[in-house]
Amino acid sequence: MPDEKHRGTAEAILPLVGGPANIHSVAHCMTRMRLGLNDRSLVDEDALRALPAVLGVVADDTYQIVLGPGTVARVTPELQRLVDASAPRAAGGAGEPAGSREPAGGEAAVDAGELARRGARLRAQAGARNATPVRLLLRRVANIFVPLIPALIGCGIVAGVNGALANLGWATGLVPALAAISSGFMSLIAVFVGYNTAKEFGGTPILGAAVACVTVYAGVAKVEAFGHHLAPGQGGVLGALGAALLAVQVERWTRRVMPDALDVLLAPMVTVLVTGLVALFGLMFVAGEVSTGIGDLATWLLAHGGALAGLVLGGMFLPLVMLGLHQALIPIHTTLIAQQGSTVLLPILAMAGAGQVGCALAVYARLRRNPSIRATIRSALPAGLLGVGEPLIYGVSLPLGRPFVTACVGGACGGAVVGLLGQLGTAVGSTAIGPSGWALFPLLAGPHGFAASAAVYAAGLVTGYATGFLATYFFGFTRGMLAELDVPAPGNDRSPAPGDAADPGRRSTG
Repeated sequence: MPDEKHRGTAEAILPLVGGPANIHSVAHCMTRMRLGLNDRSLVDEDALRALPAVLGVVADDTYQIVLGPGTVARVTPELQRLVDASAPRAAGGAGEPAGSREPAGGEAAVDAGELARRGARLRAQAGARNATPVRLLLRRVANIFVPLIPALIGCGIVAGVNGALANLGWATGLVPALAAISSGFMSLIAVFVGYNTAKEFGGTPILGAAVACVTVYAGVAKVEAFGHHLAPGQGGVLGALGAALLAVQVERWTRRVMPDALDVLLAPMVTVLVTGLVALFGLMFVAGEVSTGIGDLATWLLAHGGALAGLVLGGMFLPLVMLGLHQALIPIHTTLIAQQGSTVLLPILAMAGAGQVGCALAVYARLRRNPSIRATIRSALPAGLLGVGEPLIYGVSLPLGRPFVTACVGGACGGAVVGLLGQLGTAVGSTAIGPSGWALFPLLAGPHGFAASAAVYAAGLVTGYATGFLATYFFGFTRGMLAELDVPAPGNDRSPAPGDAADPGRRSTG
């Protein structure tokens, strides 16, 4: 039955994105299905948002449909199968154009559909303003690390369970086995980073992996660079990233100048040899110093910045997500996990989601007469509690304006609490990246055990919820905004039926 449900979702999505001929790539990350589309004008976005399984859409370098954790990993392969099965028939056309639905009428009040359209416009404007070379580079860096997140999560949870067993003195014979399971991937993560880097930047993936292998090989302990013997894994993911980027450039240059008859033999050899030597006698040492600096800086911020550092980080994260600049933090999180076993930044940044949830609850309370917006909040709130914030950001707070600011205030206060408690000696980190909200609890770690870490994180969440709610309730609306928003949608002056909450997008504005 679950497979039929996910297959049905894929079948419903396919015609709304222009049919199989309009899709040239299908992939997914933690919460989003990422589609490469030939013509985005063929997407019926209103109908897509109306699907019960769809939590939101994000038009970025790929067209991203937010389905939530778990669901996205099951719907994506079903859609891929439908696209593959339709390939022979799809050559004749790209599907029917969108826009067959009747235009909505009635502009007397603002409902969820209008907020969604405002959110889409704001997102498109932000994307156009920020489609800079730096942001495009950050997207490509994110594409290197996002495929690694499932393994990070799985190994992180196993590490947490193993730590609990070790602290309690239970199943001591199992502890070494769980340690091997949880640490195996992290010991070789540089190899996967090298493979994905070469693949993303147009090189031969296996050559990227080959040069990254050099950085984790035990024999590098015999190599001396800058007056010091190297250590296996020195430089971590940053060293592997730099080595693979260099390998791509060396491979391109070699293939340009190498005769075709010798290319198959000499191009791989030159790529591995040149890049390997540069990695051993330069990159590993430099990347190691940078990685150590990142770890020291994060530790210093938490020890000395405390509440102020948490306030700034928690308050600024929602704008970073909106602009796509949060992708720059992925290599930093991964470096901290590889170096220290957890990233102390993620629990603080996750407070932005708590402020967003509190904001949404306040909007729900203030707009008692607007069933459409309230139904959207009811539908998106469970995902928000689990750390999937896009539906609430782009469907509620951002298009409303002031509530987006008050949501950031909630995130800042939650981050300040986590930062302050960390400065007082109860630091909390995450053993993996990807989840946030309540979904982050199984991945928490700290020097005083899971219970203390969970208590600190929960205190931050409660503060973020409460502050986001109060700030939005009292300062999130002007009188004019309430006059515009706190009225029934045209043609719908009743409270929504119980079944309507799961399907707010099906309401018409006319």
